[in-house]
Amino acid sequence: MSKKPKRAVVLHSGGIDSTVSAAVARRDGYELYMLHFDYGQLTESKERSCFAAIGKAFKVKKQEIANVRFLKWVGHSSLTDEHIPVPTGEPEGIPTTYVPFRNGIFLSLAAAWAETVKAQVIYIGTMEEDGPGYPDTSEKFIEAMQKAINLGRKPESKCRIIAPIIHLTKAEVIKLGAELLVPFGMTWSCYKDEDIACGVCQSCIMRRRAFREAGIKDPIMYRV
Repeated sequence: MSKKPKRAVVLHSGGIDSTVSAAVARRDGYELYMLHFDYGQLTESKERSCFAAIGKAFKVKKQEIANVRFLKWVGHSSLTDEHIPVPTGEPEGIPTTYVPFRNGIFLSLAAAWAETVKAQVIYIGTMEEDGPGYPDTSEKFIEAMQKAINLGRKPESKCRIIAPIIHLTKAEVIKLGAELLVPFGMTWSCYKDEDIACGVCQSCIMRRRAFREAGIKDPIMYRV
């Protein structure tokens, strides 16, 4: 009797965390089913191109883009509402870049697709270092979502959520990605711009600092 293929649905934004998580899934022997989300974010066009390029580089089994632009209607985030400025620097507390329950929605759709393609696991690049600014990135949240997902599935199709970098620092993620030959030049982190990274938003600042602390050169360019 032939073994069932190891399949993983990987949530992929086009950024560093999700790309390193995809590289870990590939290292772990899974066929990759990469899922990207269009939720009306400011840099969606750039994220899509990164998603496509990384999928090709990783030779993924299948790539899909889910339209969840209702998150733009939900609002309350500077990533989806052009009337709310993207903050510069590193704000305290929950920043305006928080998208309400985004990871819960993403994981729910990933779970549905995983059941369809018979994937045993879902990889997500959440990090506790990002909390408490982003409450849907915590280990407790991931554990709760896994329980809810399995309660709502066919008994024979249980699925496990793997967050391989959840306890790492950004610099450690960069080092892990370098070990796994992640093409960092194909990734995008900027919250504001799509041509040249702004260099001043929270995500750019964290990315630049992580590369510096890891002692690895960041291959992308910054405006400032």
